[in-house]
This record gives sequence, C-alpha cells and structure tokens, in this order.
Amino acid sequence: MFDENRPIEYLSGIGKKRAELFRKMGIDTVGALLEFYPRVYEDWSRCYEVSDAPFDEQCCVKATVATRVESFRIRKGLTIFKFKVTDGKMPMFVTVFNNKYAAAKAELGGEILLYGKVGGNFNRREMSSPQIERATDAHIRPIYRQCEGLSSAIIEKAVKQAQSELDESLYDPIPDDIRAEYKLCHKYYATVKIHFPDSQEEIEIAKRRLVFEELLTLQLGLTMLKKRSREQTAKTLATDYTAEFIKSLPFDMTGAQKRAVSDAVADMAKSMPMNRLLQGDVGSGKTAVAAAIMYNTVKNGYQCALMAPTEILAEQHYHSLAKMLNGKGMTIALLTGSTPTAERRRVLSLLKSGDIDIAIGTHALIQNGVDFARLALVITDEQHRFGVNQRAALTEKGENVHTYVMSATPIPRTLALIVYGDLDISVLDELPKGRQPIETYCVSTKLRLRAYNYVKKHLDEGRQGYVVCPMVEEGEMQLASAVSFYEKLQKSVFKGYSVGLLHGKMKSDEKDAVMRDFASGKIQLLVATTVIEVGIDVPNAVIMVIENAERFGLSQLHQLRGRVGRGKHKSTCILISDADNDESQKRLQVMCKTNDGFKIADEDLKLRGPGDFFGSKQHGLPTLKIANIFDDMSVLKETSALAKIIDLNDEKNAGLKNAALRLFDNAKGGLN
Repeated sequence: MFDENRPIEYLSGIGKKRAELFRKMGIDTVGALLEFYPRVYEDWSRCYEVSDAPFDEQCCVKATVATRVESFRIRKGLTIFKFKVTDGKMPMFVTVFNNKYAAAKAELGGEILLYGKVGGNFNRREMSSPQIERATDAHIRPIYRQCEGLSSAIIEKAVKQAQSELDESLYDPIPDDIRAEYKLCHKYYATVKIHFPDSQEEIEIAKRRLVFEELLTLQLGLTMLKKRSREQTAKTLATDYTAEFIKSLPFDMTGAQKRAVSDAVADMAKSMPMNRLLQGDVGSGKTAVAAAIMYNTVKNGYQCALMAPTEILAEQHYHSLAKMLNGKGMTIALLTGSTPTAERRRVLSLLKSGDIDIAIGTHALIQNGVDFARLALVITDEQHRFGVNQRAALTEKGENVHTYVMSATPIPRTLALIVYGDLDISVLDELPKGRQPIETYCVSTKLRLRAYNYVKKHLDEGRQGYVVCPMVEEGEMQLASAVSFYEKLQKSVFKGYSVGLLHGKMKSDEKDAVMRDFASGKIQLLVATTVIEVGIDVPNAVIMVIENAERFGLSQLHQLRGRVGRGKHKSTCILISDADNDESQKRLQVMCKTNDGFKIADEDLKLRGPGDFFGSKQHGLPTLKIANIFDDMSVLKETSALAKIIDLNDEKNAGLKNAALRLFDNAKGGLN
C-alpha cells in the first residue's frame, strides 16, 4: 500500500546527501515529491522536420545525422562540437557548447531529436546548444524547479520511482458524487498524468482536477478557521457613541471613514462576534477608524487591544491614538519587547485588573502572562504581516471577542470577497482632505545624478527623503544594493549630509534606532530596502528615489511611495529603471498615471500575476502548489460556492476535512 509519509531517502537512488537537497526544496516525503508539480513541459512528442520547424520558438526537430561530429577547442575549458543533420530535404547546422555527452548522441546516420530554437534563414537553418536525445525518446517531458545539485532530470527520475509505488487504489479525498458533478478525473489519474502526460489534453484534465482539489481544500480550511471562534458573544455594544467621538475630532472624517465605523459598530451590537477586514489605501485614515471603534468599545465598558508588526509602528499608533483619545477618560498603555521590566509588570497588572482600557503593542501582547479583565475588541494592523496563529493567539486573550483587521495592501474586491469568504469587508476609498497626490516620474539611469540633485534641493530646504534599493548585498546581476549604495552616496553625492541605512538583516533594535533618528530629523536621507514598506509616519519626508524599480511589484511600489506625501508639503517619487521590455514599461507607467491603490492592485494582478499574493508570506495562508488565484478564477468561484454547502461532519467528506487540516498545519497556521 502506498505510504505518502515515507521519507524521501527510502526511494531508490536517493541517499542522505541528495535527500538533504530535496528537503531544501521543501520535499521530505514521497507524498511531497508527487505534489512537487512540473513548472512547464517540453513537448518532444510533436516532432517537426527541419524544413517545417518554426523560427525562434522552442520546438523538437527530428532529423538524421549527416556528418561526423567535429570538435574545436576554443580556449581552456571551452570546446565546441559541430555537425550537420538533415530531413532529406533540407540540412541544418548544429553547434553544441562544452557538452560532449550531448554530442556523443549524434552518431553518423542515426536518427535524433533536437530540442531548442531554430535560427538562421529560409536558405540556411541552424540550432545552437539544443538538447539532444535518440529518436526513441519522443515524449512530453516535465520540467521542474531545481536547485544546485538537483537538476530537473534527477527530480524527474525520482518522481518516476515514487510513481512506481502507486496503483489505482490510491485514496481520493474528493467523494464520487462531487467528482461526477464537476467532471473531475480520479486522483490517481491526475497524479500520474500531471507528471508524465501523453498529450496536452491529459495535462489539462489532470491540472483542473488538482487545482480544484487545492482551491476547495483552501476554501474549506478558511471556513473552518473562521468558524472556530464564531460562538455567540456577550460583549455587545449597547450604545453608539460615534457622533460624540467625531464631534471631538479637530478634523472632518471622510464619508468612507464614517461608513467603516458604522459597519463595525453595527457588527458589535450583534451577538455574533465581528469578523471584519478594513481595506484602506495608503493615507486613507485607518487609525482614525480604529480610534472611533475603540472609543465605542471602551465607553460601553470593555477593553481593546491593537497589535502592530513592528515596535516603531506600535509606538506610532500609541501616540496617534493617545492624541485622538486624550481627555476622554481612557487609559492607554504600550507593550512591546523593549518595555522595561518594571513598566511591563505595571501594565500587566493594570490590564488584568481592568484599569487599562486600551493596550497597543507588538506580538508581546500575545505572550504568556498577558491577561485582560474584559477584552472585547482585537485589532491587528497590517494583518498580512502576522501568521494565522499569531492573530488567533491575540483573540484567545478574551472570550469570543470581536476581530478587526486592517490592511494598507489593496486587494481587488472580487478576489477579497472570495478568498476571505465570510469575513466582512469595509473599504476606505477616499483620502482625507489635505492629502496631496504624489507626483511620480520614471527615468533611466542616465538621469540618476539629476534625480539625486533634485533630492539634495529638498534636503537643503529642511525636508527629508528616501533612496530604496531591491537588495541588501550586491547580486549576480549587479542590481543596486542598499549597503553599497549607502557607502557610495555617503562618500560622493550626499557627502556632508546625514545619511542613514536600514535593511531587513539588521537587528530589531538597530532598525528601531535608525527609524527614530529619521523620525526626529537626525537623519536627512534614509537608504533602505523594502523594510520601510510598512513604516513610520514621517510628514517631513517628501521625496523618494526607487532604484531598479522594475524589480518590484506595482502594489509594493505603491506601498513604498506611500512613505512620502504624509504632510503638508508637495511630494515626489522618482522611479529609476533601464528596463526596456514592454511589460516593465507598462507597469511603471501605471505608477506615473495613478495614485489609486485599488486600480494599481488590479493592474498588478493583470500584468504580473498574483505570485504569493495570497500565499503564506503575504497573508498567513498556505502557499498554493498548482493553483493560481488569478488564472484559475472560474475554479475558485466553483469551489467557493461548493465549500459553503459541504458538511464536513459527514463521513464521506472526511478526506476533504483531513486535507484542509493538513494544508493549514503545513502553513504553520493550524485549525485545531
């Protein structure tokens, strides 16, 4: 019987050393190997004659070797092999670089397959460095993601070995009636054909089946996750104090902010705990909405907690909320990893006794020993920065508490409604008065010095700025790195200015110290990586230069750009890029044309695809192995509707329930 949990090293040909390489790729069992799906396929089954082969496209050519292989040693370590093949009508000249094993397959008079791109012209055909196999090896070949020491061919061989243990008795978690209704093949067929298909049609049949299962499992897991704490709550809001709070503010709330507050207060008046997501673009005023909801909660006799991903952001929330709630008879405390021991003891004691109304902090809020007297509302900011378990741990500090999650990462509403299921959504689609659009320009590296002189002009006027780089250390492609740029700029263009450095490999206290110096004005120019994407509010920062801008997603560029334009001064963002391909140019022009984060998110998905948009890195959800949220939207809609009516307590659905539990356990989220 097939055992999917059998360690990978027990497969023939995989010893301890190779097993370690597989583990680095996230493959530790035979089951994980079979779920390591091909990245693309090479179709060796459709063979062209030399005269019919398309130009400049990956294709397979079947031909007879017409001349002996000649070798030419160009220099030490480089040998070129040349020979000619023919289809009987037209010759083709073949060149192989430094690969004597491939060249050895080209025996005079033998029939071979050559896979690669055909070049030349209509009178002369040629192929440079094709893959070569004997003509008996015509099939569709799976190509896998690989790493050093673990080629696609090695992975393919291991998959074949694993598949030899399968038979048609392989357990299928999708019940027969669902497979019949949605015209899905059996799990056994899909598992075999996704790796070794005989036709493109078989790939499509297998892929649809596996995508369906993965998205259905994801939807069921999300449903279980949301239902686990959806018992009735006694902590309901009896009175709405929103009008009283708004009247006390020194500014006018936008219509979108008022609607968001109204949505939340209405939720919290019900016996079912609130479970709501607030999506707000950069600078749309999420903190004021949080303050209004907290005000209502405390006035109704309860406690609140707000968790932020960094100490500096937690401190910023603390100061902003203290300012908005000052003089309203509410006690607010800050709790982070840096809170001194004596102060921590005091805060913990007052939280437990109920004498602190609002606790603001980092993951320090979810540690053992943090107890609340009457916690009713939990807010997490930049919620995608926390794992599923961390968010759940905070809600478990109270009994059936109301949950409010805030995100400045716009997600197209259609996707958000499906992926977040029964999580209610409020959207802040208006910017507060006085918030100016950020002028954005895209220039080549030829204009870099002019861009930096423009930055200096702002620094000389007493303003501050950022230079953002995509890497920490110099990479193979010589992309701008934060460390080298910092050293270079400090010694040359910005000599005499106060320049700071911030990147993700620094320790937390080092990062916090740099951000505090920048916030206080001690640092004029901050050279940083994307670590500032979720950052502190510095109204005096008015200019940003983003190096190698084509390396970032549009939504990420928008988040970075949102670090400027937070004060009364006109702000500018300059994107530096030498990318000349159409897709990169389109993406960067979108940034120059709009400041609307929701439009940008739509374009990002269309142009770039979702990547891990809903993967564990962004949202604490499991990473998908074969499904693509954007490309597989029709299947996502099917599985979303189906997940709502499946009874996981029915024995026939036990396989799906177990698959959902396993999916979230693997994502370190957990549903139990």
